[in-house]
Amino acid sequence: MRIHFHGATRTTTGSMYLLEVNGQRLLLECGLYQGRRDESITRNCCFPFDPKTIDAAVLSHAHIDHCGNFPNLCKQGYAGNIYSTFATRDLASIMLEDSASIQQSDAQFVSRKRAKQGKPPVQALYTASDAERAVRQFVAINYDRPMPIADGVTLTFRDAGHILGSAQVVLDVREAGRKYRYLFSGDIGRPGQDILRSAQSVENVDFLQIESTYGNRIHSSPVDARDELCQLVADTVNRGGKVIIPAFSVGRTQQIVYALHLATDAGKLPKVPIYVDSPLSVNATEVFRLHPECFDEATYTYLREKGNPFGMENLTYIRELAHSMKLNDLKDAAVIISASGMAEAGRVLHHLKNHGGDPTNLILFVGYCAEHTLGAQILAGRSPVNILGEPHAIRARVAKIDAFSGHADRNELSGYVKSLTGNIKKTFVIHGEEEQSLAFAETLKHLLPHSEVTVPVPHQAIEV
Repeated sequence: MRIHFHGATRTTTGSMYLLEVNGQRLLLECGLYQGRRDESITRNCCFPFDPKTIDAAVLSHAHIDHCGNFPNLCKQGYAGNIYSTFATRDLASIMLEDSASIQQSDAQFVSRKRAKQGKPPVQALYTASDAERAVRQFVAINYDRPMPIADGVTLTFRDAGHILGSAQVVLDVREAGRKYRYLFSGDIGRPGQDILRSAQSVENVDFLQIESTYGNRIHSSPVDARDELCQLVADTVNRGGKVIIPAFSVGRTQQIVYALHLATDAGKLPKVPIYVDSPLSVNATEVFRLHPECFDEATYTYLREKGNPFGMENLTYIRELAHSMKLNDLKDAAVIISASGMAEAGRVLHHLKNHGGDPTNLILFVGYCAEHTLGAQILAGRSPVNILGEPHAIRARVAKIDAFSGHADRNELSGYVKSLTGNIKKTFVIHGEEEQSLAFAETLKHLLPHSEVTVPVPHQAIEV
């Protein structure tokens, strides 16, 4: 087998790996590259292979940096199956539709700039119709159900504990008179997080391809995160303030809602109004409710014995823009959870504009904010900051909780590797910024002293 490392190599975006085996071409992931606009447009529109030549595709989970370019792949001629779990298929359906809307908006923005320069308009990478057609090519498989997907290749999904439906990709291969097991970790979640089960161990691994997003970092504990969230929210609402939480729509929003639900049930928080103000978040939460097979035992028990873990009397989900705009006039204490997590777009910008200037309020970040984003500027203490093209002073208290991360840290990734069995002959470290990947590769050399550990460079091809 020959693996071509076309994306998320020495970076965390644009996951895409082409496997050549038994004369067939299998694609693992087809993610959008997310970076500088011009570079992103170039990298996303043009594949380093002919999409028509791909025989089958596999998707580990529904984050856009892993699935976001499938509509373009299909648009350019890929006609085969896209294998995923059931929850991944359902999440990808709403994520890709949302991504298509963003592609359209970006194309209009770039076209307006080009018009001023006398240049022709550009086309969106793909449309909502392209996204819908791609979703028709999904074939869903449950965890632990082996499925032949190509000559001599059997696919099995194992729970990865990262987001709803996330999976490790286990490929059992018969090739040239030998049998071996190739494990692609996907993105590995933190053990002990709310809602989802921890990553399953995999046995008899011969070759390992593993993520390294936080390969050289240590998170604080999930239990400490819940306590810190409760304390920060309680302090703010008890003094009559509002809590603005920029949060990613899939995974993070549901974690925060569930944590607030548990705290309210336990009497640690007053029944303050809580609003989830993001159409994508609302849709994603509906998908969560449809897939209890992904829940850990505590969440499943809550669902069976107490009711919806993502719904309570004081919680309101908002789709309509008019209802969202009414939140600008709130006078009393409230919690507003809104996308995007880095405060780069979406309705959260209006809440930051309207409530960020009041020192009674709290702006609480619960995830990573990339350099130069509005979220990073607010966290760095900048004021004023530009919101929707105008300067606005930030006088609200600003705080951040890192431990809600959906990615395992160095120690947790090491624990995951220790749980694997088999004679791992070669290990490929991917999906991490170069510093993180190289550092984790050194850790792996100690954990797997008999394995050849490689950090591929973009488009490198390696034989196994």
